[in-house]
Amino acid sequence: MPYEPHDYWQDIRPAGGFSDEIAGGLSHLFPASLADGREIALPIRVLPSGDRAVASLIINQASFAVEDALAGAMGREAEAFGPEVVMGVPTLGLPLAANVARRLGHPRMVALGTSRKFWYDETLSEPLRSITSPGEGKRIYLDPRMLPLLENRRFVLVDDVVSTGTSILAVLRMLEKAALRPGAIVVAMRQGEAWRGALDASPFADIPVRSAIATPLLSRGADGTWHPL
Repeated sequence: MPYEPHDYWQDIRPAGGFSDEIAGGLSHLFPASLADGREIALPIRVLPSGDRAVASLIINQASFAVEDALAGAMGREAEAFGPEVVMGVPTLGLPLAANVARRLGHPRMVALGTSRKFWYDETLSEPLRSITSPGEGKRIYLDPRMLPLLENRRFVLVDDVVSTGTSILAVLRMLEKAALRPGAIVVAMRQGEAWRGALDASPFADIPVRSAIATPLLSRGADGTWHPL
């Protein structure tokens, strides 16, 4: 039986723990694997084209156990870059950034924003779009009061998902205006491979991208189930 919408992102099972749910093929659930083999159930979302789909992660609907498992893996990836600061990308990257920063022993993290405060500098902003909100006219902002926390310091950029690369490139362009460059991008999930081409074709191709889990783009088969591309 397909999961109810509120059942996804709630539990972590050993490797193969969702074998019963996917015995007939990938129809509604994708078991995403952590580095230690444990799995998290992600819902399969059909893209507007109808013939492609992705495994979805909405971290603020996940159980604390799942958030902690993802943040723990992200923290281990981030630690390799020796960050002095963790920067969070709104909206869903913010709880993960706070979780990762705590695990690294940091007293705080730096949050980017999409709501312009009156003291913000418009030059420290960039138009922002994502695969889940392509039509929204949002901008990404860096609070200028946070610059002393970032200048001449090593930092990692934390977000929930990298998919097309559109939103993360907007963040990187905005940071470049302040002469800031992260040592790494750490996300909960790498979704497909489109982001890789986008970053490789940009001035930020040398910035490493690390994640807790990775999921493929899916294509519908003749039997109606989904298959990794």
